[in-house]
Amino acid sequence: MTKSCDYRIAVDIGGTFTDTVLALGTTILATTKTLTTHDNPAIGAIEGAEQVLASAGVDFARLEGMVHGTTLATNALIERRGAVVASVTTAGFRDILEIAYERRYSQYDINIEKPELIVPRRRAFTIPERISARGEVLTALDESAVAGLLRDLDACGAEAVAICLLHAYANPAHEERLRDLLHDARPDLAISISSQVSPEAREFDRLCTTIANAYVQPLMGRYLAALAKGFAARGMRCPILMMTAGAGMTTLETAARYPIRLVESGPAGGAILAQRVARECRAGEVLSFDMGGTTAKLCLIDGYRAQTARHFEIARAERFVKGSGMPVRIPVVEMIEIGAGGGSIASVDGLGRLSVGPESAGSEPGPSAFAKGGDRATVTDSDVCLGLIDPDLFAEGRLKIDSDAARAAVYRDVGAPLALSTGEAAGGISEIVDENMAAAGRIHAVESGKDLARRTMIAFGGNGPLHATRVARRTGVGRIIVPPNPGVGSAAGFLYAPVSFEIIRSHYAKLPNLDFDAVNALFEELEAEAQSVVRAGAPKLELARQRSAFMRYRGQGHEIEIALPPHRLSPTDLPGLIAAFDAEYARQFSRTVPGMTIEVLNWSLRLGTVDAAPPGKKEAPPTQPAAPIRGRRIRCDVTGSEIEATVYWRPGLAPGDCVAGPALIAEPQTTTLVSADFDAFVDGAGNLHLTRKEAI
Repeated sequence: MTKSCDYRIAVDIGGTFTDTVLALGTTILATTKTLTTHDNPAIGAIEGAEQVLASAGVDFARLEGMVHGTTLATNALIERRGAVVASVTTAGFRDILEIAYERRYSQYDINIEKPELIVPRRRAFTIPERISARGEVLTALDESAVAGLLRDLDACGAEAVAICLLHAYANPAHEERLRDLLHDARPDLAISISSQVSPEAREFDRLCTTIANAYVQPLMGRYLAALAKGFAARGMRCPILMMTAGAGMTTLETAARYPIRLVESGPAGGAILAQRVARECRAGEVLSFDMGGTTAKLCLIDGYRAQTARHFEIARAERFVKGSGMPVRIPVVEMIEIGAGGGSIASVDGLGRLSVGPESAGSEPGPSAFAKGGDRATVTDSDVCLGLIDPDLFAEGRLKIDSDAARAAVYRDVGAPLALSTGEAAGGISEIVDENMAAAGRIHAVESGKDLARRTMIAFGGNGPLHATRVARRTGVGRIIVPPNPGVGSAAGFLYAPVSFEIIRSHYAKLPNLDFDAVNALFEELEAEAQSVVRAGAPKLELARQRSAFMRYRGQGHEIEIALPPHRLSPTDLPGLIAAFDAEYARQFSRTVPGMTIEVLNWSLRLGTVDAAPPGKKEAPPTQPAAPIRGRRIRCDVTGSEIEATVYWRPGLAPGDCVAGPALIAEPQTTTLVSADFDAFVDGAGNLHLTRKEAI
């Protein structure tokens, strides 16, 4: 448990901004947003840390903990900026990547774009060996073939190698031996083996995950070393913990070995924050809405827990089409992410159609309004034109807003081609981007069998509070919560993350004749492996365990996750396991299949520190009207006409203060739009609650 006197810092590097939060225990002392420095992201991270520490009068040496999340691994995979990778598979299985799932993700598209899977066939090599699905050695590893493999690796200029031998999840001996032989001969070669990166059945997914890990491993290794060196040079002595995609923290050393687990680490922090706010506000069904400068992320949270998955795709050729990207099998918070942020670029095509994103102006050159070299119309520029961003209150005055440049860009890129005024063009940009985000939320909900209209939206990110009412209206959501410091929400969420590690391993079994001794022995192995990782980051804290089995009816292609009891399994647990599977299967598919054999493919263990409980709900005092600081003309998002909105300064609001829409509630890193059809009030914990009026 974090001591109340511990100073901790969290840094989240996004595509546009780097967010930094300084906390004393669980109390946030200072926050800041700095532009991401893409050439060397560590510079932006250090700059943000220096700003928050200086504002609180704290030096680096007094820090007791640092948590860091970054988009570097994600961007390297999307932009193809990783190492030159070669793959090594079992002889006869060279074309696993080419064969993939043996299907097209869009059956009738004659111009289909196949996902680019990093390793072309000319860098796909094999080696004689064979292990059975039960882990038996059928053909010994041919060590005499290693010399020829080394020549091939040298000839293709490989900087990293992904080793994925058949059924290595059942017996890793051949992969480990081959890794050692290659390392001894080429010490500078980065090597990833599937039995450590993704020890699960399904060869294509396992190979893709191992390749992705090898691809970003050299880049992330260099970055993490430079980051640690930079902070140490400024006197910081505490360890750096890295945020993972599964909403846990891990050590710098583990992150360097498994950098693929850092993919989507920033959005995972946002999900943690939303979970905490949901519990604090007693919101059982939540839609988490995180809109930043480059992307928007939406996540469903039920019972104060975000949906999780162990499979997602990177760099989809078609953003809403499954199978059009590179599959990765790691524990991950399940969310939908689209290219819709403040920097998303608006354009009109040859047919006169307005589109927004996914291309982004990012931080370099940024929106036209930032006056840093950007000259294309973006979502932020449209919000400036609509009057929703007050230049005097933006980014604490550290980033000047050029309203004239924003208006010129919006009119030139959208208004003139469509014969619209600047205000109408800005309204069109807003309509498109808000509908894109709402559509993504609806698709995500339908795929999960959930109803958005019953949910509370928790909005954060640099642009989330500004667009929350507009997205909520389109999804049928009637209640929105904007937590304190929403502009740096993901970084704030890092501070509440547990130190944890999850391992999923394939071990086939049938429930009627389950070998309980073998399963218990497997969990003992997983426990020892997870302990070595978690204890490196949390040597003395209490740990919690979550065990699961991934079960299905025999012959089915996919499994559902079933929670297991915490004790050693025994035959007396069998009826409970069957009943739990039947109940979950019926919940998902509205029926069971009597008489079918149930089988288990994968087993999972998540070991981590005990989650810190959020403070109890603080009731707000009797309501009273809030005091505005000024008025401002804005374009109404309900009627489309110009109206007078009241402007409030959020740090000046007190619990119980009420705000009637239309209004703008500004704060250092973002602004909350209270649309004309919403009212807002401040609760006892400082959260803003926006509620839609019954009629307007």
